[in-house]
Amino acid sequence: MFAPTPAPVLVSTPALASGGTDPNLELTLKVMPALVVILIASAVCGRLALMVVQPRVLGEMVAGVLLGPTLFGALFPDAQRAVFPAEVRPILYVLSTIGLTLYMFLVGAGLDHQAARPGEARRAMGLAVSGVVPSLLLGVTAGALLWGTLSRPDVGRFQFALFVGGALSLTAFPMLARILYERGLENSPLGRLSLLAASVDDALAWCLLAVLSALHLGSGMGDAWRTIGLSALFAAVMLTVVTRLLRPLGEDFTRRGGIGAGAMYVVVLVPLVAGWLTDWIGVYSVFGGFVAGLAMPRDMAFRRAVHERMMGTVSTLLLPVFFAFSGLNTDLGGISSLTLLLALLLIMAAGFGGKYFGCALAMRSIGFGWRESYAVGALMNARGLMILIFINIGLAQGMISREVFSMLVLVAVVTTAGTLPLYKLALPDRLEAHEKNVPIPEPVQ
Repeated sequence: MFAPTPAPVLVSTPALASGGTDPNLELTLKVMPALVVILIASAVCGRLALMVVQPRVLGEMVAGVLLGPTLFGALFPDAQRAVFPAEVRPILYVLSTIGLTLYMFLVGAGLDHQAARPGEARRAMGLAVSGVVPSLLLGVTAGALLWGTLSRPDVGRFQFALFVGGALSLTAFPMLARILYERGLENSPLGRLSLLAASVDDALAWCLLAVLSALHLGSGMGDAWRTIGLSALFAAVMLTVVTRLLRPLGEDFTRRGGIGAGAMYVVVLVPLVAGWLTDWIGVYSVFGGFVAGLAMPRDMAFRRAVHERMMGTVSTLLLPVFFAFSGLNTDLGGISSLTLLLALLLIMAAGFGGKYFGCALAMRSIGFGWRESYAVGALMNARGLMILIFINIGLAQGMISREVFSMLVLVAVVTTAGTLPLYKLALPDRLEAHEKNVPIPEPVQ
């Protein structure tokens, strides 16, 4: 009448340890070693960067590149495939996206609205335009000259030139933010103007990429205008409607003297939802995170509490994963001939000159001294991994060749490595300490 009870299945310890009976455990046992290697490499390279007077973030970026095919994959290909197998990379991508989105949320939340001076937005917009237009024009010129040598056969001269110009017009928003935070300059006049201008620069670059993608993929300008329009609508809604809806968080914080558990859920959900929306729009989640930070209640005690609760985990665990994931897709072995080296020098000169001198002259025109102006020119010239994201999309869509990709990676590394030395040359420590409390000057008449 009753079927016999099946004998229990005994799982051996070796099978369990190998994860053979549980796909989720098997994946976990692959992700954990990758995270350990990433954190160790980031800590070592970050420390080495500090020893040679570079920001820690540059060391973390270099660590990511070294873990990819450039060094680890070239010297120990089997070990590299074992540490970073194909099934682990999507997990790293998700973690890196969450980490970068939350980090830029904390950057936006860390801006002190009470420190804003009259006309600051106008000055930041002027600085942004001065950083974009010269580098865009020089990059387009360099791209047009190099089109026959470097471009793919199915990409036209105008499209190729505009892509190179767009890549060179980027400022590494996350990296710039990290440098400013490490030096305590995020709310100084120089820091605030640089951050706001860099956010505009990158937003314009992503809108340009949307246009280029639409042209290259044949989807038409309608999709590009949709992206631009939705981005503007998103920012407007976040900074008006959502800002008002979040005000009770600040009031609750004042009553409690701290952030409650329920409020913390809201604090984390807002940037994640904002990042998801901007990813869907097509301008990358980093901008959604930043705008979400700007929308937080303006009580600086509340913002400091959020920063203290979240920054340690985000900057130590999640942000290095972003650098590592980008590095896994970077191979610097594509530059091997004199022709390519000369092309690299031309692209490097166009990118550096446009940002550095364009931003310096803009700062001088609004009343800053030459030292402060060149310091901001150096800061805005950092490109970091935002350009790597930009060119990875271009490579995936077939807009650029691997040789161009490798050149632009080197541009990112070199211009970012030069940021802090040029900054300190223009603004030594004794002047930097004074700069933190100097008001924004009135424009020169």
